Amino acid sequence: MRSWIHSVKPLGDFNLSQTSSTELPPLLEAISDTSGDKEGPLARALALLFEPSPVLYTTLVPGVVSHIQNTPPVTSYRALIDASLSVIGSWSDELKAQFTAGHPRIGEVKGLSKLSAQEQAAKATPPEVLARLAHLNALYERKYPGLVYITFVNGRSRAEIKDEMEDKLGLEHSVSVDEPHVDTVASVQIGGEEWKKELERAVADVGRIAKSRLRSLGEQRSEGE
Repeated sequence: MRSWIHSVKPLGDFNLSQTSSTELPPLLEAISDTSGDKEGPLARALALLFEPSPVLYTTLVPGVVSHIQNTPPVTSYRALIDASLSVIGSWSDELKAQFTAGHPRIGEVKGLSKLSAQEQAAKATPPEVLARLAHLNALYERKYPGLVYITFVNGRSRAEIKDEMEDKLGLEHSVSVDEPHVDTVASVQIGGEEWKKELERAVADVGRIAKSRLRSLGEQRSEGE
């Protein structure tokens, strides 16, 4: 197994850096920020839209700075998300996997950013569903080594996402906390066609989540504000 796989957060690790604010800085401040500073307006905006992670600060922020300096002007936060996705699209599979893993696992209830908590917990979740989701995450990560299951929740309940994950894994709908056993799941080849397709789906959903966050933050306004 490739060594970078171990850099993806282990199950139960909910202590990644969080961004406490749910207010985007003015767009002009964000796109004018070339400092690369973790506390700068560009980094704060990207962390709010995409979730904070080491690769966001070390690779995405400077990549977006360079992109902004060498492309037509960014005139909206939606365009900033598109610019960010363009940068992410140029990355290696390793960086993409580390970036998508910055999002919390479906069903996590501790250490969530305010926006993730709102997105995942719009409806009350029975404890048996949370337990099943924890098992499904383990099954998924066995099948797709180095990836974390990402989906655009879009107001759905965790129970609905549980069904989606089971469909993805070819499982019957259930609330079992230990069936099937993780060891019975065959892993797909890292870097193979199925693995890459799943990685790209996750990246696309991260972009959809970011654009949905704009709506929840009231950022359908003003170009260049």
